[in-house]
Amino acid sequence: MTTDTTTFAAPRPAAPGEPVLEARGVTMRFGGLTAVRGVDLTVHASEIVGLIGPNGAGKTTFFNCLTGLYVPTEGEVRYKGAVLPPKSFKVTAAGIARTFQNIRLFANMTVLENVLVGRHTRTKEGFWSAVLRGPGFHRAEAASRARAMELLDFVGLAAKADHLARNLPYGEQRKLEIARALASEPGLLLLDEPTAGMNPQETRATEELVFAIRDMGIAVLVIEHDMRFIFNLCDRVAVLVQGEKLIEGDSATVQGDERVVAAYLGEPFEGAPGAEEAAEVREAEAHAEATAGQAPAEPTRDAVPGKETDR
Repeated sequence: MTTDTTTFAAPRPAAPGEPVLEARGVTMRFGGLTAVRGVDLTVHASEIVGLIGPNGAGKTTFFNCLTGLYVPTEGEVRYKGAVLPPKSFKVTAAGIARTFQNIRLFANMTVLENVLVGRHTRTKEGFWSAVLRGPGFHRAEAASRARAMELLDFVGLAAKADHLARNLPYGEQRKLEIARALASEPGLLLLDEPTAGMNPQETRATEELVFAIRDMGIAVLVIEHDMRFIFNLCDRVAVLVQGEKLIEGDSATVQGDERVVAAYLGEPFEGAPGAEEAAEVREAEAHAEATAGQAPAEPTRDAVPGKETDR
């Protein structure tokens, strides 16, 4: 009898310039509300792409469509040419990892244990192996611990491997969440507001960390409200307004577009999509964030006063 039902190899590395993520016509409706409407987006290997937009633009809903938390009403999402399965754990196994705006760590587990959780999609040992604890189990466990420590060293947390996650400062909790995401050996990392609530020094450290991740050959798609961070970081930036992609291009192109400025100031412009649905889209995004919170266990951000940010 075998119970090894979840055995995955790490995804093959993508060649530089090869499309990693291809979203085509992604639409997400909640009843009569269209939160995301016909969005196309491509991310290539070793590329950093930003996704920005005012509150209620549909950014989190779009992220949830990419990561299997939602099945798009229309359109499709492909990773390295294959249509993604509509289950978040299968999306992770395929090679896509994400973080959340609201930090979701296991508060009462150690820093090392949190990263080991992220290794589950790359572990070959099944139920009986874990029960019997034979040589194969111990070899796999040692390999996972070694890799977890490498990642903690990469993000600067190796010295705190035995600390409880809840005792880390806010900025280090963010780093730990990124390390846990990297533990699944992704080809694409999705970061949802990685600098929310950070001071300038922490933001700069996060920027350097994202560049280092890109240099490892991992593509990055990032949502962020800090425009300076986004425009310094990204090769391309896409702008969502009321669930539709308004413009996509390099930082200079996006910053120079008068429609982007108008959207952030809340001013109407000709052809503005669905402005009357703004409040409903914000409500849908809040629901999406709450639903996503059912993934890992207890969030720890509540223990960090003054870090609440709005979408």
